[in-house]
This record gives sequence, structure tokens and C-alpha cells, in this order.
Amino acid sequence: MDFINLKAQQASIKPELDRRIADVLKHGQYIMGPEVKELEERLQIYTGAKYCITVSSGTDALLISLMALGIKSGDEVITTPFTFVSSVEVIVNLGAKPVYVDIEPDTCNIDALKIEEKITPKTKAIISVSLYGQTADMDYINALAEKYGNIPVIEDAAQSFGAIYKGKKSCNLSTIGCTSFFPSKPLGCYGDGGAIFTSNEDIAIACREIRVHGQSKRYFHTRVGISGRMDTLQCAIVLAKMERFEWEVKKRQQIAERYTRLIIDNCSLVIPPTIVKHRVSVYGQYTIYTKHREQLLLLFKDAGIPSAVHYPLPVNEQPAYKELIALKTPIAHQLAKQVMSLPMSADLSEKDQNLIINYLSLKG
Repeated sequence: MDFINLKAQQASIKPELDRRIADVLKHGQYIMGPEVKELEERLQIYTGAKYCITVSSGTDALLISLMALGIKSGDEVITTPFTFVSSVEVIVNLGAKPVYVDIEPDTCNIDALKIEEKITPKTKAIISVSLYGQTADMDYINALAEKYGNIPVIEDAAQSFGAIYKGKKSCNLSTIGCTSFFPSKPLGCYGDGGAIFTSNEDIAIACREIRVHGQSKRYFHTRVGISGRMDTLQCAIVLAKMERFEWEVKKRQQIAERYTRLIIDNCSLVIPPTIVKHRVSVYGQYTIYTKHREQLLLLFKDAGIPSAVHYPLPVNEQPAYKELIALKTPIAHQLAKQVMSLPMSADLSEKDQNLIINYLSLKG
């Protein structure tokens, strides 16, 4: 059993995948080839965002976005501590200060109701992370940002591409949306890749220039940039995967619904994920809560069932970051000891799912 069954996915799209890869090898435009533009146009249509800029990773999507907004040393960026480190790493790398807001106990997303008390004149952006495939309360966050002078809001949608919030797609819910095409994500490539989404033309222009060393045209550098392009070959792979993506989203949701039913019926000490009304999760992870995590992890390991912890330590408690700002986030601290992610992909079989629930029920 695989935590994410990429082998079955690859087998199902092999003819289109082979064709796409062969096309790139034939034309030989490995950097900024035609598949880059094609993918950006497809992603724009899918999300409804006016502009899409493919980049080298989800991390670089966040970094380029902050650079496009002019974030610099001394600025403050509000975010959540319960996330993969890149959400905070990019803030620190620009010399800005991360300001942490604790999370909701039922979703693990940033608690929108606690953001306002952290806003100061130095607040230059808010990064909301759509954790496990479900967005935060983006309307509330956007309204708060507008109230305090149109603070830019970035949705870190690395785990939520394909999710929906009040009828709109994740990545098209705020000033900027960023996603990742890391292989384990809902829509992934076979290496690193990512994308930035916005409907603001000035931001789109800045992001496009920053990703190619700040060039507005060849060898003319309008601004400081980075090498942040997504390879043509990886764009071709994502294009091949998009043919199956809507089906995969529906399958993920069906598998998640079955997980939840089985857990409620068989695992009294395990809490399934909460999906808030008006939000549709893509289940980038199917993450449960349990006070018996360590025993379950060992049980799963012995049975050969893969599992993961997203995440065992909030960023503000990580060795490299805990000295930057002395701020406790008790809910994040508590839930970091309880969350556990189960195998999840569109190709997870009912047989494997039954086996997972059987072992989960032994301690749950």
C-alpha cells in the first residue's frame, strides 16, 4: 500500500503522458517552452483567476508573491504556525517578521477571528494556509484586510488546488493564490513546480519578471528577481494529469466521505476532519485527531500501512524559528500532538481502506 498511489495514476494516463513528454523532447524548448503558456491558460480557466504564472515550486510561488508586494526588512506578515515551514521561511528570508495567529481547533486552519488583534501599522500582508485541502474563512479575512487599508492577502493553497469556498475555486479567493505541484499534492508533477494566481495586472507583471531574474525583456532587469521558472517538461506532465483531475477530485471526496463514515461507526476515540459549511475540501490530506497517535503510528508501521504527521511541531516551536518571536499558540501546540494523516489518493481501494480502518479501530 502506498500513502499516495502515484503508480496507478501514472498507468491510467500513460498514453497522454508519453505523448506530452515526447512532444517536449521533440521541440527541445526545455525552458519556457509552449507547454508553459498552455498550462498557465488552462489553470486560469480552471480557477477563474485572470492571471497565472507558473514557477519552480510552491515555496518560490510564496517568495515571488511577497517580493512582488515589496515585502522587506522590518515589515510584518501575519500567518499561521501550523503549516509546512515554507509558509514562514519565505517571510524570514526577506527579513520580515512572521506574526503568528493560532488555529481553529476543528479545522487546523488559521483562526480568522484572532487576526485583527495582531494587525499593526507594520502589517504588510496576511498569508492564510488552506490546510489539508480546505480553505480558511477567506471572506472574513479579506474583509478584515480591506478594513485596515487593503492589506494584501495570500492564500497558500499548496494542499487545496481543486477545493471550493462559497462557489469559488481555491487560488482565486484573495489578492494572490499560490499552489504547489509537488508530486504528493492534489495536482502534482514529477519534481518541483508551482503556480501563482492573481487578478491584479501589476502583481502579475511583477511576478512574471521576478521569476526570470527580474527581467522585463532579455538582459533588461527591471527589478531584483530569482531563477524561479517551472520547467517545460514538468508543465507537460501537469497538463497530462489535468485530463483526469476532475475525476480525481470527486474520487478523493468520495473516499474521504467513506473514511469519515467508517471512523464514526468503528473508531470511538478517533475524530475525523471537520469540513465547514460552504467549503468543499479536496482532501490534500485526510487527517484525523487522536490522543493515541504514537501507538497508532507504531501499529500502522508494523502492519505495513503508511501514515504521516502533518505537522509534529508548529513552526514557532521549531529550533530555527522559535527565537524569532516569543509567542505561544496553545491550540497549534496541542493539536500537533494529535494529528495523523491516513493514506489518501483517488486510487485508494476499498480493500485497503477497510484494512486501515480495521487497524485504526484497534486503538481508536
